[in-house]
Amino acid sequence: MSRRKGRILAFQALYSWDVGETSEDELLSFSWADGSEEQIAQNGGDADFARLLVRGTLDKISEIDALIASHLSPSWTMERLNKVTLAVLRMSVYSLLYQNDLHPTIIIDEAIAIVKDYGQDESFKFINAILDKISKDVSNTRNNSDN
Repeated sequence: MSRRKGRILAFQALYSWDVGETSEDELLSFSWADGSEEQIAQNGGDADFARLLVRGTLDKISEIDALIASHLSPSWTMERLNKVTLAVLRMSVYSLLYQNDLHPTIIIDEAIAIVKDYGQDESFKFINAILDKISKDVSNTRNNSDN
């Protein structure tokens, strides 16, 4: 597995959590994923990366959702977001907020790639705009707290 595959696995888990109300334990076992559990276990580093993204996102879901909602235009609500788009946004916002070792451009590019493969035709533009705004706000907040 690659980190991209880890992100895809995390996105799929978050989508399943939102749509199917799957328990966190079941999500993190990846028993629902394509491929055998042994195959996923053999690729431990990336499965661990996926678990980190899923756990972190679910632990901070209220904060993440509030941040996403605050960056939507007035005519949009969280309920109106496509579930694929929402899962990718949630995972990516978690990374922007809490994975300081990853450059925001990488996080945004990965989100765009995933949503191009799994989302609706033009949803990558929406994802790019929202994550870019959030990334700039997070960067500004960090820079102001460093002063």
